[in-house]
Amino acid sequence: MWEFPRTRYVDCNGSEASEETEIAVNIGGVKHILYGDVLKQYPESRLAELVNRAMDSTQEDLCALCDDYDDSKREFYFDRDPEAFKCILELYNHGEIHIKRGICPMRFMREMDFWGIDAEYLDECCISSLNEVQIELEEIAEKVKNILDDLEDDATLTRAQRCQVFLLKLMDKPESSLAARIIAVASFAFILLSSVVLCIGTIPELQVKDGKGNLMEHPILESIETACIIWFTLEYILRFVSSSNKLCFVFSFMNIVDFLAIVPFYVVLILGAAEMELASVQQAVQALRILRIARIFKLVRHSSGLQALAVALKKSMKQLSLMFTYMSVGIFLFSALEYTMEESHPETMFTSIPQSFWWAIIAMTTVGYGDIYPKTTLGKCNAAASFLCGIVAIALPVHLIINNFVIVYNKQRALEKTAKHEIELMALRVKEEAQERPEAAKMPSQASVVNSSVWDSAGAST
Repeated sequence: MWEFPRTRYVDCNGSEASEETEIAVNIGGVKHILYGDVLKQYPESRLAELVNRAMDSTQEDLCALCDDYDDSKREFYFDRDPEAFKCILELYNHGEIHIKRGICPMRFMREMDFWGIDAEYLDECCISSLNEVQIELEEIAEKVKNILDDLEDDATLTRAQRCQVFLLKLMDKPESSLAARIIAVASFAFILLSSVVLCIGTIPELQVKDGKGNLMEHPILESIETACIIWFTLEYILRFVSSSNKLCFVFSFMNIVDFLAIVPFYVVLILGAAEMELASVQQAVQALRILRIARIFKLVRHSSGLQALAVALKKSMKQLSLMFTYMSVGIFLFSALEYTMEESHPETMFTSIPQSFWWAIIAMTTVGYGDIYPKTTLGKCNAAASFLCGIVAIALPVHLIINNFVIVYNKQRALEKTAKHEIELMALRVKEEAQERPEAAKMPSQASVVNSSVWDSAGAST
């Protein structure tokens, strides 16, 4: 029967003695001397099981727990990451585990599974980092799944469902085909063209007079506007038909923007056909025509940078709300002070505190139109203080917002590149399997690809 070497300890009086089992482990070329009493603190771990089998197990049984064993050195060899094992040892010494910088969290989780350590021993900061990586991997898996959905054809779909899927790819997925890419470019061009026409149509020199002498848009510009509206209407209808959930489609923010971009044209067309002359109706028509500016937001659908900016602003709501709160307090404070200091001046421009709000806004934002300005010495000092406070209030959160945008944009680009890399790896694996087994030349299923390829390659890529 084989057993570990033991170290004998004697107290200072020499009256008592104890023995402690020690084992020598070699982790990736790094040797460690570990003691049984320390390892037994966590009996479910692999090292504790190695110690427990010392007295009643053969050498072959013990070697089943490691990769190799040197009988002459009495040393166990493990082909594992030595840096990750140093983190594992922190559990036995300090009662918790910290993942060192530079170690892939997913790969470290595999190390913990190998050594039989539960994830509950991870420190809170490491758990949050691990959750972030898991979310990123889930996003990559979702992107890979979407790409596979575009590549695979489901034979169980009916003809109507096939047409719906075809329209969905054509209108919402420019990367799926050349035709879809052409439609995306055309949609982008129509958005820019309609925005330019909207601006040019307000130039008086380019407007014409109708029979009653009222200015109206040039007929050529109206024709271009009509062509753009026809395109937007056709695009909206096709996307509505291709949607699997019509209710979610209607109440989606971007689809609401699309609807607002086209509905003013038809409302104005109906009111014009009815030949209504009421002043209130004419004002409503002008208000509806202003809603055409909403179509500029359609660019968000075709720009990854604008999408990243929207996500960054959403993540920066705490900083933005803090800035607005600080600015609101400053506007109220400085406008009240300015009114009090300027009230006694015979030529004062500050007639009330609410009227002073406008001055405080343009002062703290450092715009300074000059339409309202202080004339007393104390008022000028208060204005200078409002300038400085406004600069500080705006400058402090700007860095955080820009940093969030950079993080979101880089993450978005990295996810896209990683998803494409996963597809390339899958194609290479399929090709290799096809060469080895000609009968297995088909594309693997989504479940096997998404569950194994993405997660398994996460640790290997680090």
